[in-house]
Amino acid sequence: MSIPWADIATFSTAALSAVATAGAWFAAHRSTKTAETLARIERDRRHEERRPQFALTLGGPNREYSTLDVQLVGPDELGEVEIVSIRVDDDDRDRSRLTPSSATREQLDNHVWGPFRFTPRTDGADEYGRAVASFRLKVGRGRPFQMDRTRPGTWMTGRTMDHWQEEYLGYPVRLVLTCRVGDEEWVLARRLPNEPW
Repeated sequence: MSIPWADIATFSTAALSAVATAGAWFAAHRSTKTAETLARIERDRRHEERRPQFALTLGGPNREYSTLDVQLVGPDELGEVEIVSIRVDDDDRDRSRLTPSSATREQLDNHVWGPFRFTPRTDGADEYGRAVASFRLKVGRGRPFQMDRTRPGTWMTGRTMDHWQEEYLGYPVRLVLTCRVGDEEWVLARRLPNEPW
């Protein structure tokens, strides 16, 4: 009986070639995945390096009104943030079930539940003092905004300004800044101390 060495060699070569091809495909696939992962990590790192840096201060001599000073301090390579939006964030209390008979859901949702709001209809603020119109800001430049102490809602019977503000004594002023440069976006939460009056 004769062994077909030529056929065995051909079959072995074909099998080894198939194994090598499969190995090359797996290696290429793994290499592609690794390259995608590394590219995503680099994009995320770069995005974080470019995150706008702000210096925020709230102060002023008036007991009723304060000035929020917003300074874009870096990073220098940004040059300018094309869109900056600022809104006042509420305290952490859940008011989803709060439905006093004398207030609408819209009034409850638009009321600022915290110590300060933007002065309504001033410096581009909305009618509730919850947010200001978006603006551009260059690195090294700033912009002031007038803020005033929040008041109890008109539907809150028996609540005085003093009693309302006592509830928020020492509670920080919470702000959310949304910044956009090209197709990049950052959402930054900041807390400012609420000085007693």
